[in-house]
Order: sequence, then structure tokens, then C-alpha cells
Amino acid sequence: MKTWQCILGLLLITTLTLLLEIPSSTWLTSASLSLILGTTALVYMAASCLLASRWRIVESAFGGLDRVYETHKWLGIWALVFASYHFVFKANLDEWNSVAIVELPKYWTRLVRQLSFIALGVIVLLALNRNIPYSQWRWWHKLSGPLFLIVILHWLSFKSPITLSSPSGIWLGAFCAVGVVAALYKLVLYPFVARAGEYRVVAVTRDKGALHLTLEPRHKKFDFKAGQFAFLAMQQKGLREPHPFTIASANTTNGQIEFVIRGLGDYTKKLCECAQIGMHADLYAPYGRFKRPAQAEREVWIGAGVGISPFISWLQDPDAKDFDKATLVYCFNPSRAFPPAETLQSMAQQRGVAFVSNSGGLEALAETLRQAVSKTDPKKVHVSFCGPKGLLSKVAEMMATNQIPAANLHTELFEFR
Repeated sequence: MKTWQCILGLLLITTLTLLLEIPSSTWLTSASLSLILGTTALVYMAASCLLASRWRIVESAFGGLDRVYETHKWLGIWALVFASYHFVFKANLDEWNSVAIVELPKYWTRLVRQLSFIALGVIVLLALNRNIPYSQWRWWHKLSGPLFLIVILHWLSFKSPITLSSPSGIWLGAFCAVGVVAALYKLVLYPFVARAGEYRVVAVTRDKGALHLTLEPRHKKFDFKAGQFAFLAMQQKGLREPHPFTIASANTTNGQIEFVIRGLGDYTKKLCECAQIGMHADLYAPYGRFKRPAQAEREVWIGAGVGISPFISWLQDPDAKDFDKATLVYCFNPSRAFPPAETLQSMAQQRGVAFVSNSGGLEALAETLRQAVSKTDPKKVHVSFCGPKGLLSKVAEMMATNQIPAANLHTELFEFR
């Protein structure tokens, strides 16, 4: 499922169930639109709670947890947009014979209405504000679940044509119930249920503001596939918040797991500075669906900066094959390259993967794509990319220039927040 399909699908279902509750003569009024957008905002909030749960069934539906968080973000944005219209325009008409599901005094009904709009605005603005330190942002964002209850109370207490036994009431009630359960799970049960295991740091390598971290399981290991990622929570003050990192190693019998981390934000900078051998960490894993395309005749792997991590995992996968049809393009800044290009070139040569070093500009990358389509039908050339959005747009332009279909671009979203 794609983000637009989720957003549009929920809007259409909510709209259709609501139109069954009101006279057709009032469909084309601002009140009807206000009611539709207000209830859709509620459904979007419930869906956001569901997507934030990290349940496997949700991840499977969207093809990866990175896609889930992308949809989660846009659901919050559109919920705020729809709620703004609903807040300004009255969502009631005399012809509707509206009643409240839960009767509250007028003062409290009005207060809950105002608080619900403020709650939604606070949730979205906090989620999108990158200037807030990660440790503070994460704890503020945990309020999303409790604040969602205020929005539900607003729905139940304001007068509307919706009854709990109506199609619209059943749709809203079911979605809100699932959203509340998902929020409670994420807030209370997730740390205990989803933890893959406790690990110990056994090797630390620092270079050029980056960190290569190796951990081993204390008790039991978890199985994962090449290209997946884990949430790492160090058992150290200031580093306990779970943070997502792509696994930069293969699934081995000894259970050791590696991460390549660059100090870009407040959390990762502190981790790069403080990580020491002997530290313990909790891992929540595995997540992600970044896999090699099975149907490709020619593969081009593009890793930029720490976006090289999933490709390191691919190179080390003992069960993988057909490496001769792959080319790895490493895009990096020479002053910040970690791991070094020479290390990656050696790893690629051992598995029979062609290696291209792209340390300045995009000429080497562009030439790689040109050579790929000169030897293979462009429709059978598949590009796998992990890196910043700015470079992703350039890669998409190069693919279009070389007539490689946009559907043949496989990406791992680089940023969650």
C-alpha cells in the first residue's frame, strides 16, 4: 500500500458512510464538508496510532517500516489540515436532527472541542520540528496516544447525526478502538514484547565523525535478512531512546551484529562519542523490506554516506547469488568517507560485484547507468538506492534520461523523523 492510497481510501470510506447519515439535499454544504473532514481527521489520527505500533502486519501491508513512518507523517499533516477546516466551519444543520452520543455540560463540550484541535496541532508540530533534540522529541511524541483520547471525547460529546449503531458510527468506533489499543501497546507493552534481545558491545571503531559498532548477544540472537534495520537502545544515560540503524552485517551463527553510524544529530553524535566496549544495549528488530529485486537482469546499487549500510549487508549475505549482475556505486565525501572506499571495493571484489567510487560530482554514477542500459534492456535494469533525498531526486532524473522505468527504483527511506 502506498501513502496516497491509504490517505485517499480512508477519506472515501469515511465520506461514504457519513453521506448515508444525512439528507442528500445537504450534501453540498459547508456543514457537510466540515463534518466529513472532521471525522476523517479523527480516522487519520487513529490510523497514525495504528501505524506507530510497529506491528508486523502493518509493516507487511506497506512493504517496510520506513514506508509506514512516511505514511504516518502525512496522515498527521492531513489530519491537521482537515481539522482546521472543521474547527472554523460549523458541522451541524437543523435538518440533521443531531444528538450527542455522550452528554456533557456545554462548557466542557466547548472546552473539549478546543482542546482536541490544540492537541492535534501540538502532535503534528512537535513531530515535524527537527530543532527539538531527539531525546526530548521522543518523550513529547509519546503524548500522542493520551491526546488522541481527547479527540475521541470531542467526537462523542458534540452533536452530530452519527450514532454508534450507524455505518459511520461503527466505522469510527472500530477505528478509534484499534487506534487506542495500538497506542496503549506502543506506550506500555512494546518495550517488553518487541525486544529482540540484550547485546554487548565487543568492538568500536571511530573515524571521521563516524562509528563502526559490533555487538554480540548476551543470551540469544535474533534472525534477520540482509538489508533490514534495528532499533538500538544503549543501556546508558542519555542513550536509552531506541534509534533506528540499518544492519551492516550478515546474519551469522554467532549472532554478532554491526552498525555503521555517522554523528549527524544530537543522539548519533553522543553515541559516536560515548560508545565503549563492554556497554550493553537492547535491540528491537528486525524491521524493513529492502531486498534485492529478483527479476532484474542488471542491478545498480547506490549507497551514499551511511546509506551504504544495507549494501554491506547484501555483500556479506552467505545465501545470496548472482552478484555478477550487480554494480555497487559508493557516493561519498572524501573527507568523511567511512568505511573507506578501499574496504568496500575489496568486499565487492570478493563477491564478484563491480565497484564504482563516486567521490565528487555525479559523473561516475551517470556513466554507470549509461553503461548498464547499453548492455541491458532499460526495462530490466533495476536501481536500489539508500541515501539523502537530494541525491535520490538526481538518481530519478538520470534513470528517466536513460529510459529506466521509475518503477524499477527501489529505495530505503533515509530519514524517519
